[in-house]
Amino acid sequence: MRGTILIISFYLILSANVGAQETTSRSLRSATTIQPAMSPTPQAATSPVPVPEPSEKALSYYRSGNVLWGANIIWELLIPALFLFTGFSGRIRNWAQRLGKNWFFVIGIYFVIFSIISFVIDLPLDYYEGYVREHAYGLSNQTFGKWFGDALKGLLRSLVMGVIFLWVPYLLLRKSPRRWWFYSGLLTIPFLFLVFLIRPIWIDPLFNKFGPMKDKTLEATILRLAERAGVEGGSVFEVDKSEDTKALYAYVTGFGHTKRIVLWDTTIAKMNEQELIFVMGHEMGHDVLGHIWKSILFFSILIMATLYTVHRTAGWLIHRYKHRFGFDQLADITSLPLIILLCNLYLFIVTPFDLAYSRHIEHEADRFSLELTKNNHAAATAYAKLQTENLGVPRPGLLYKLWRAQHPTLGEHIDFCNTYRPWEKNEPLVYGHLFREAK
Repeated sequence: MRGTILIISFYLILSANVGAQETTSRSLRSATTIQPAMSPTPQAATSPVPVPEPSEKALSYYRSGNVLWGANIIWELLIPALFLFTGFSGRIRNWAQRLGKNWFFVIGIYFVIFSIISFVIDLPLDYYEGYVREHAYGLSNQTFGKWFGDALKGLLRSLVMGVIFLWVPYLLLRKSPRRWWFYSGLLTIPFLFLVFLIRPIWIDPLFNKFGPMKDKTLEATILRLAERAGVEGGSVFEVDKSEDTKALYAYVTGFGHTKRIVLWDTTIAKMNEQELIFVMGHEMGHDVLGHIWKSILFFSILIMATLYTVHRTAGWLIHRYKHRFGFDQLADITSLPLIILLCNLYLFIVTPFDLAYSRHIEHEADRFSLELTKNNHAAATAYAKLQTENLGVPRPGLLYKLWRAQHPTLGEHIDFCNTYRPWEKNEPLVYGHLFREAK
């Protein structure tokens, strides 16, 4: 959720930075429907699940991922800097002016040219990271055609969003050069709500096939869980994700009539029903606890603060390097690489605070689901499977946790699932007042 919010937020301010997001499932072994309010079995109540030791492949994936993460940080600073200091951004603006004439069309044409060039420059690294490496570690089933097609769809999506919305902050830069950062930050709030409203029906289906649950018994169980959890509306969808990946995932998305409870078919194939119930309870917790709208507000403030630092520092850089940059004011569309460069730099600095918030809401979603299902054993084994199937490392280093971990570490997830049992001590549940009686 955090990644989605940050990516979509920057459609409004620096749309060029956006990339593409995010076998038939077999029947579950258990023929017995697990009631959402079920009590845990004695074994489930008393048997802690050990944290799995990471495999050699998982450790290799972790280490190479850290190297790639560092390379991406440098790359995200280097490429916009090259656009600026070589004066290439100014040449793109000149091309756009010859083609577009009108200010609005100049912005749109500049953005299209800039995005396509950036896409081509990034393509080798993206190909290695998203296709070659995932196949090398056995995590992907995707054909090159599907991967490249999704990449082109992501580019097209970015182009459409950028052409439609990028003129807004540049208009604000022209009309209110001292307060543009504040107004742009405020506008991210309704924009994000709009995107989350349309994402389930217009964006996500571009990349994968969404359909009804094939296992109707499981679907009925999830809907009963949703009713008891207090999830209003929504339908259950199964995603044919196995054509792309072997990783496991589930989520709740959308607002109002577009709300969807989504399970990847890979998750259904690898987890038993009790584990799936916990996973869905966790995702429902995000919805019931208002984590989506709270995160929108949190990241809007974060983006506003980031844009303020851009506002405070961009002027000095423009004054010093305006002859090399080819522009003398931030309101010139040529400044887009400068805004991207500074945003990437400042977001790197505040990332530990951003991720700390993200880990907090993920922890509370765990608490919500545990109180809802009271099945510690299934919760812990679900995370153990996530670790094994997704090549996770249960206790990564401090730097990884500070700068990369959107969730508590898998070891922390499993430890909490093993030990959190307030109902056994007759202690009040933190979220018990939110649950409804099962019908």
